[in-house]
Amino acid sequence: MEAEQYSFIRVPKILLQHETYQRISSEAKLLYSLLLDRVGISLRSGWKDKQDRVYIIYPIAEIMEEMNCGKNKAVQLLDELEQKAGLIERKRQGLGKPNLIYVKSFYRTVDNSGERHFLKFENKTSGSPKTKPPEVSESNSINNDSKKTYKNHTDLSFLPGSEAKGIDDYERYEDYFMTELEIPILIQNYPTERETLEGILDLLVETCSSKRKSVRIAGDDKPLEVVKSRLMKLNSMHIQFVLDCLKENTTYVRDMKQYLLTTLFNAPVTIDSYYRARVNHDFPGIHA
Repeated sequence: MEAEQYSFIRVPKILLQHETYQRISSEAKLLYSLLLDRVGISLRSGWKDKQDRVYIIYPIAEIMEEMNCGKNKAVQLLDELEQKAGLIERKRQGLGKPNLIYVKSFYRTVDNSGERHFLKFENKTSGSPKTKPPEVSESNSINNDSKKTYKNHTDLSFLPGSEAKGIDDYERYEDYFMTELEIPILIQNYPTERETLEGILDLLVETCSSKRKSVRIAGDDKPLEVVKSRLMKLNSMHIQFVLDCLKENTTYVRDMKQYLLTTLFNAPVTIDSYYRARVNHDFPGIHA
């Protein structure tokens, strides 16, 4: 596809939809997305402070160039993110040196205790972890009825296979699918399907982090790497499609886990024909 020739900056949908971020401009939200894009570079470069907080270096001159704006505008956008939304924190390094920028979680930046949520990652040893990724407090989550807290998922480029130390495969896949599938947003939009959505997330993470060489899909053993490649093409639209399939299925499913995994695996190649068939059925005079 022609689009594959270009690189893209992903804007977290929550910045556009949630009332918390209505106070900041669209340009500030775009700048935040650029900052997020740099977090992955910082992780791979090992840019962390003594508190294990990931920071980025983004000089004003570079912001001016990428945002196509003047110095005053660039400073104003940073002020919006820091003072109005609490999405970043800047730390001065001294005269002539660029500020360090700490990027915070867009799901929640401050909990009831006032603790600020910076990007932190576990440093696993043979004993207990020294630091844990910050979690969204239950009282401040998007869905106030949530019983399950979610970790900080701001590093959109942190794909499984990264060489960043201290994060095991399971956590990397969990972070990836949580962000890519927009699980918190789906739970907000489909509150009655919360358990199903959490089950889908767990199944995807369990499958992709498996050490087995093959995975059974619809009675066939397929190479794990093939299955992982297909599953990592999923997005939130595919998950909504899977929910529709589950809702419309009226037959007894003996092995729900296997049925669900097969549906997820096939979703990228069946979603278009599925909805086209529905349109043709509901509106026979229209050819989708």
